[in-house]
Amino acid sequence: MTQDQIILFSLFGAVFALLLWGRFRYDLVAFTALMVGVILGVVPKEDAFSGFGHPATLIVALVLVVSAGLVRSGAVFLITRTMVDSSRAMGAHIALMGGIGGVLSAFMNNVAALALLMPVDIQTARKAGRAAGLTLMPLSFATILGGMVTLIGTPPNIIIAQIRAESAAGEPFRMFDFAPVGGIAAIAGLLFVATIGWRMIPQREDTARGGGEDLTAYLAELVVPLESKLIGQRVSELEEAAEKADVMIVGLIRGGKRRGGAARNATLQAQDALVIEATPEALDEFRTALKLDFADEKRKEQLTVDSDGMSILEVVVTDTSRLSGRTTQAVGLAWRQGTVLLGIAREGRRITKQMRKTVLKPGDILLLLAPSDTAEEVVRWTGCLPLADRGLAVTQDTKTWGAIAMFGGAVALASFGLVYLPVALGLVVVGYVLTRILPLSEIYDHIEWPVVVLLGSMIPLGAALETSGGTELIAGALVGLTEGLPPWAILTVLMVVTMTLSDVLNNTATTIVAAPVGIQMAASLGVSADPFLMAVAVAASAAFLTPIGHKNNTLILGPGGYRFGDYWRMGLPLEIIIVAVSVPAILIFWGF
Repeated sequence: MTQDQIILFSLFGAVFALLLWGRFRYDLVAFTALMVGVILGVVPKEDAFSGFGHPATLIVALVLVVSAGLVRSGAVFLITRTMVDSSRAMGAHIALMGGIGGVLSAFMNNVAALALLMPVDIQTARKAGRAAGLTLMPLSFATILGGMVTLIGTPPNIIIAQIRAESAAGEPFRMFDFAPVGGIAAIAGLLFVATIGWRMIPQREDTARGGGEDLTAYLAELVVPLESKLIGQRVSELEEAAEKADVMIVGLIRGGKRRGGAARNATLQAQDALVIEATPEALDEFRTALKLDFADEKRKEQLTVDSDGMSILEVVVTDTSRLSGRTTQAVGLAWRQGTVLLGIAREGRRITKQMRKTVLKPGDILLLLAPSDTAEEVVRWTGCLPLADRGLAVTQDTKTWGAIAMFGGAVALASFGLVYLPVALGLVVVGYVLTRILPLSEIYDHIEWPVVVLLGSMIPLGAALETSGGTELIAGALVGLTEGLPPWAILTVLMVVTMTLSDVLNNTATTIVAAPVGIQMAASLGVSADPFLMAVAVAASAAFLTPIGHKNNTLILGPGGYRFGDYWRMGLPLEIIIVAVSVPAILIFWGF
């Protein structure tokens, strides 16, 4: 063992010890290790920051932005309305989402599958009042498992197919050659994750980001558009949709007059205003689902055209506020500041007039729609106190199918190798900005920068380990260790070592290192290399112990509020199950 190898193995050991300890944040630990590696000369200084431009890092950052665009466009609400029920039991929800994620990731890149479903899972967790951290990890694992089933589901399968073509076999694996073994592994893994695995995830306050916060319920008005399909329906017929979105219809305004108890049986007409009590998220979902307008829709449309995106603000009226004792119409909030009043929350007091004609009182909480570039000025002008920013946004429901088409087109092009995946995702981000689905000013707010630093720091260290011969040293030891063992035992050892490497290195690099080792093992036994290549393909994808082994695990690290040491609790038994079911399946379907 060379000096460089000793230093790198020691660095990796120190990094994992500190990350499992959890005393210091993962990005600081990883970046410190990278700097130490550069100082000690094991990481070339010219490669020190290469990880920040690595495709894996770019994909993680771009996927987070694309996910935000899918939420903002209403694509996520479309999926939650049609397929997801927040009242389902945890296990049933995980089984459903995992099944959807597994199927999608078999036929599209598993990172893209997670990008589509992650915001859906977070929204469902918020509505159900539970921690998103309890369901995001199972979803990530499910999309990784689904990628094992087909040639295009995950990069290791593509690499293995190419290596087979360059070996004595002379031709690559076909699209569904991975299905018998990968399918069995995926089904067994999903069953474990949905029944037992999710219960092993640590439950802390910081895993609840996206979960059920105690949100303020606002009284708001939503208008029936001129050509709405709701015209002619009774208000009572909307109660099912209202219950699903977790809102309450408390009244109806027609011709400027508020109707109370009789509103439930009223037949809706164009320009009727429904009086709604709901949280901001529920209000937006209900508006999107029924295609309703804001009470001041014309002003809102003009603001959208004139400004670089809109922001939703929550502010509290104070005694000294410009709004105290006056109406928003009287102070000219709309024409002076280009801001629309969306809702009012007033504790213990009835509001009987239209919102714009309601006299505001100290303590009222207002939901305002303001131009993003002047939002701070709006708060100062009103003299109100802003509440903590909760990332509220208006769904661009008229752009739902456009956003889905851009995302779907990019995934299709990347899946068939026509466009490089980071480029395809980058084009989606550009499209979302140009079509104003996402304001340019908000792009960088959606990126989890600590995750980017973690990946950017660990990738050069992994590359240095490979360049120094550290991975070859492991491979050589593996060949010597398995000499004289029966074939099933050799397959088991190969899978365990490959999984261990994949939890530390990029799964692509692991495949490139482990596949030749598998071929060498097969040659020493005088048998076909196919079972060994299949074992490497499954094991290289089964990276469940750390957040750095697979991009999907890295993606959920921030949104799920996880720590580095949270993954192995469910990941370790899952990897054992994968080995236990894959080895017999390989022997049955591929033999020796």
